[in-house]
Amino acid sequence: MSAICELCFHHCKLEEGQTSLCRARTCRDGAVIPLNYGKLTSLDLDPIEKKPLRRFRPGSLILSVGSFGCNLRCPFCQNHEISMAGETDMQTVELSPEQLTSKAAELRTRGNIGVAYTYNEPLVSCEYVRDCASLVHAQGMVNVLVTNGTIEETPWRTLLPLIDAANIDLKGFTPAWYRRLGGDLETVKRSIILAAEQCHVEVTTLLVPGENDSAEEIRELAQWLASISPEIPLHLSRFFPRYQMTDRPPTPVEQVYRLAEAAQEYLSHVYTGNC
Repeated sequence: MSAICELCFHHCKLEEGQTSLCRARTCRDGAVIPLNYGKLTSLDLDPIEKKPLRRFRPGSLILSVGSFGCNLRCPFCQNHEISMAGETDMQTVELSPEQLTSKAAELRTRGNIGVAYTYNEPLVSCEYVRDCASLVHAQGMVNVLVTNGTIEETPWRTLLPLIDAANIDLKGFTPAWYRRLGGDLETVKRSIILAAEQCHVEVTTLLVPGENDSAEEIRELAQWLASISPEIPLHLSRFFPRYQMTDRPPTPVEQVYRLAEAAQEYLSHVYTGNC
C-alpha cells in the first residue's frame, strides 16, 4: 500500500513504511502519519522575545517545545541536530497533548502564557500541534508557532484558528534561493498572507552574505510585507557559519543595520538579531 503526503508541496509518495523527505512522516496501512507525534527533543521555558516575537505579549515567558524533522534543507540551519534528524537519530521524551497542556498549566505560576511550537519545523507534525493547541486554548492559554511556512493551504487554514501568534521565516525573496533550500517562495508568501488574516504575525529573514543580503532584495521583501500591512514586524538576523555553510564569514553588523534602514522605508517595526 502507498499514500501521498499532502501536508506540503513536496507531496511525498510513500510506500508502506517509507519515510518522507522531512523524516517525520511515514505510510502505515495506506495512511500518512507523523512519526514524531508527541516525541519531543526540546522543552524549555523561554522569554517570548527569543521566538522571536517583539510585539506579542512582551516580557512574557512561554513553554517552548520541539521534536525532529524539517521539510526544507537549509545548509545554514541553526538547529540541524534536530531538524535534520530522524526517528532513530536521537533520544526523545514522549508527551501526549494532555501531558504537555498540563505541564504548560503548571508553569503558569512561573509566568508561562502558553506553548510555542518551535526549534525544528513544527508543521511536519501538524497533527500534534493541532491537538495540543486545542487543549491549550481550552485552558485559556496561547499558542505560538515558529515555522518556515512550508505547508499546503488546506492544512494551514485548518490550523490557523488555533494559533495566536506566529513567527514565519521568509528566507529571502527570490525563487532561485528558495529552490536551493528545497522550498518554494510562493508557498511561504501565501502562508504569511493567510496567517496575517487570522493571528499576530512577525517575519524573520536570516541574512546570508552573498545570497539574500542585497539592499534591492530586502527593499523588495519589505515592500511586499508592507502591502499586507506595514505593521508586520520584520526581524533581520545576522548569519553565522553553521552546519554545511562554513565557507563564509558572519554577516557584517554594519550590513545588518544598513539593510534594516532599507526595510524601514516600508515597515514600521524592523528589528536586528544576533548583532
